Amino acid sequence: MKRQDEVLFYAGTYSSEEEPSIYFCGLNTGNGEMRIIQQTSGIENPSYITLNRAGNVLYAVSEKEDGEVSAYSIDPGTNKLSLLGVRRTDGGAPCYVSISPEEDYVFVSNYSGGNVNAFPVNEDGSLGGMSSQVLHSGRGFREDRQEAPHPHSVIAGATGKRILVCDLGLDRIMLYRHEDGKLTRHGEVVLPDGSGPRHLAFHPSGKWLYCVNELNCTVTVLEACEPSGNFEVRQHLSTLPEQYAAGSDDTAADIHVSPCGRFLYVSNRGHDSIALLHIDEDTGLLKAIDWQSTGGRTPRNFAIAGGMLLAANQNSGTITSFTIDGENGRLIPTGNELEVPKPVCIAILN
Repeated sequence: MKRQDEVLFYAGTYSSEEEPSIYFCGLNTGNGEMRIIQQTSGIENPSYITLNRAGNVLYAVSEKEDGEVSAYSIDPGTNKLSLLGVRRTDGGAPCYVSISPEEDYVFVSNYSGGNVNAFPVNEDGSLGGMSSQVLHSGRGFREDRQEAPHPHSVIAGATGKRILVCDLGLDRIMLYRHEDGKLTRHGEVVLPDGSGPRHLAFHPSGKWLYCVNELNCTVTVLEACEPSGNFEVRQHLSTLPEQYAAGSDDTAADIHVSPCGRFLYVSNRGHDSIALLHIDEDTGLLKAIDWQSTGGRTPRNFAIAGGMLLAANQNSGTITSFTIDGENGRLIPTGNELEVPKPVCIAILN
């Protein structure tokens, strides 16, 4: 039962198939307290999850050697998950799943498989057979992390006709055309050697795109060039404080733009912080403002909802909550944390 002033969310974790791995939780937006409402087992390492707009279907990748993507229906009364079906991704370690704007296709990126898939969505939310697969080739600058392609995320543009894939292994954002479930190579954005592009976030205006680069802890600002569908690089900026000496454990992870379009947030693992960057309303360029400790170790993923931010601290097994200052975007710790084993993805239900 949902309580007053409560935001509901699901959390994906690294866990075995036999143990609870998807947690259904509530966030009190008044004081930042959180609670676990339900737990779901039966899926191994649901490291990335996403919800459709109606909030009645959840999609989860299973990050394992023989990758899978699962579809779950959500009971409107209890929010309990019921498995609709599972599809193989023909790749290893799938780490991202997203839905097209029309919600007629689901896209999956396979980190160790080097491939990206498209699946049609059936009327009940389940997934049909794979409609398209693209395979990346080549290697990047760093021998330890870029020995092969590593697609890390896949998202659709506003119309769904353009698909963008961050390939950490190639230092490229690959651009594809999407038509009737088929992906066709359109172009690419080349980033500096050793960047390791990971996740993307569009500005609400659609004018700008922000890419967080895992390996060199930077964020790249790109400007959309219409009608060509290409992007031009406008800025590279560190996600870490200038005086901080980064080590081998420092890797950037997730990125989100605030609903108002004024603030950009990036999670830093190693530094264990959320960076706040202000967005210039005329140019889309960034200025680093603040770094807030997440109160835990290895903040991989985070989410914004109800004027608050939730950070999933993978290695400390906690989700922590923060109030967002509406004037300057700074994060104010609520002092609350929720114990969840190895949380790595948060999907807001409402």
